[in-house]
Amino acid sequence: MKQHKHIYDAQGRQLCCTQEEKIYTKAHAKELLPGHHERDGHNHEHEHNDDDGHDHSGGDQSAFQMFLPAIISLLLLLTAIAFDNWIIQSWFTGWVRIVWYVAAYLPVGFPVMKEAVEGMGKGEIFSEFLLMSIATIGAFAIRQYPEAVAVMLFYAVGEVFQTLAVKRAKSNIKALLDQRPDEVTIIENEQPKTIKAEEVNIGSLVQLKPGEKLGLDGELISDTASFNTAALTGESKPDTKQKGDAVLAGMINLNSVSLVKVTTAYTDSKLSKILNLVQNATAQKAPTELFIRKFAKIYTPIVVLLAVLICLVPMVLVKDYVFNDWLYRALVFLVISCPCALVISIPLGYFGGIGAASRNGILFKGSNFLDIMAGIKNVVMDKTGTLTKGVFKVQEVNIDPILNKDEIMQMVNVLESKSTHPVATAIHEYVGEINYGIALTNVEEIAGHGLKANINGKQLLAGNLKLLDKFKIEHQIDQSEIVNTLIAIAYDGKFAGYITIADELKEDAGDAIQQLKSMNVMPTMLSGDKSTVVKMVAGKIGIENAFGDLLPEDKVNKVKEIKARNESVAFVGDGVNDAPVVALSDAGIAMGGLGSDATIETADIVIQDDAPSKIPIAIRIGKKTKQIVWQNITLAFTVKAVVLILGAGGLATMWEAVFADVGVALLAILNAIRIQRMKF
Repeated sequence: MKQHKHIYDAQGRQLCCTQEEKIYTKAHAKELLPGHHERDGHNHEHEHNDDDGHDHSGGDQSAFQMFLPAIISLLLLLTAIAFDNWIIQSWFTGWVRIVWYVAAYLPVGFPVMKEAVEGMGKGEIFSEFLLMSIATIGAFAIRQYPEAVAVMLFYAVGEVFQTLAVKRAKSNIKALLDQRPDEVTIIENEQPKTIKAEEVNIGSLVQLKPGEKLGLDGELISDTASFNTAALTGESKPDTKQKGDAVLAGMINLNSVSLVKVTTAYTDSKLSKILNLVQNATAQKAPTELFIRKFAKIYTPIVVLLAVLICLVPMVLVKDYVFNDWLYRALVFLVISCPCALVISIPLGYFGGIGAASRNGILFKGSNFLDIMAGIKNVVMDKTGTLTKGVFKVQEVNIDPILNKDEIMQMVNVLESKSTHPVATAIHEYVGEINYGIALTNVEEIAGHGLKANINGKQLLAGNLKLLDKFKIEHQIDQSEIVNTLIAIAYDGKFAGYITIADELKEDAGDAIQQLKSMNVMPTMLSGDKSTVVKMVAGKIGIENAFGDLLPEDKVNKVKEIKARNESVAFVGDGVNDAPVVALSDAGIAMGGLGSDATIETADIVIQDDAPSKIPIAIRIGKKTKQIVWQNITLAFTVKAVVLILGAGGLATMWEAVFADVGVALLAILNAIRIQRMKF
């Protein structure tokens, strides 16, 4: 079972999800995201100011500023080559020539050598920085000055393209960080007042003008309002809310001035939790990334050793051995062997997938879940809130005539106020205002059964028929005759009657099931609702495997049965009682709009707009990400293997090595960011 360990501060704010994850403030996160580098299998995360006082991430630099060292180096290199071949060669010799090439080398070479030295100080001896430094210093030693400068120049250009590609890949995620306003306008003493969002108290009234973003979760007080929900759902189409509806931080008010009653603290809003998930998304690595990390640690020292052998072994085997010639071959070998394409493009490919998913309103908590979704064979779904809207309406109220119907319904209404289940909302809407004068004691929610409490010394039960059976309450209900969801009621140890309610299917539920089937993914429905309702819903949307009347432990057992066949399982749910089975599955998917906080915390993937059609989209994004990553791995290994052999045999020059290395890296980067333009 997956375990997500969360740490909270004194105010209840989540600080991290795993030992690897770090949470930053909003300002730091904006600075961190564009420049996260993963080189040579090591995670080089630099905050805005490192110990050396420099920003290694690229920060908010423009593309021109990032390219400036390479431009200076290129101009000096071209000038030197011109002096070498066409212009006033007489004075461009000796120390003048060396100093000129050193000047061309330093803007691009010094940062790399500095990284190599710092890496060795931290015990990271065999890094790509060391490979590049050895190769270029060696080239200077044998007077191959243009090649030495060219190696670092093209490497620097590749680094800039990498940074720009990372920025592009993370742009969708970075945009989320701008969706939560720092200040809001509240109504205090009938006057508007602007204060910091984090200082707003629960129960305060927030005034939203057209075009303003909501800073906290709340309840709409105005009669009606339209919102752009793109920050939360990935969909920019207007969403009209009615008085009493929940509205979330990040939504943009579109038309008229609206009032919202705050229901959640600033740090506990849905958007705050989404930002935490996004900022931590790179902490859990895919198996492919972990493999490349381990591979690089073994590969790099082997390459250095082979380069030494290429230079020295021929000394005893080759008759006309020339040290400079074989040293040149060894240096070419080092340049070609630099694993830039792999260590750049693989993490970038996965983060590109996370960014593409975010743009579609799907949040992956780690790149490993992209790999898992790519191989999913079974999608197991809850019914209520996942395939149905979770908006119940009371259809029938059947209370024993000898009892006072209004009195019984008032008591049930108060009891249901202790539950967050959508059924409770339906009963509240039917009965009306909750009479808090009715005193309840010993209130208990029995998972998979319902609610119980004592009123004036008498026991009140409201739930399914299993609840009545548990307390040995006799009844004469034939479930086969009642299609809709049934809420049985017992009072003072006797059956008092029942309520029937009905839910409505989500518009895209049927399409989601058909898409899953077309991908050879088996859909299964598990629900605590009565079997007749489950079978009816399943028949409408085309699910053959559907099971009702299940307790939370029954759902767990069903998932275990599938996993026993060595088949991967994704479970989709939204309720608190879904958290155990979400944690058990290979990939737990939570419906983030209506979903409970417990399920969202436990889940590996969060669908922000509760649309089941996003499930096949998540699978397609996972498959495409994995395909792109393996394309890059194949390309890098193939090209490098060919050029390594040519370099060791003296058939490839330093120029060809540079173009092979940087060329493959750039192709891999372009391939990795391709997913950002795709439509799923």
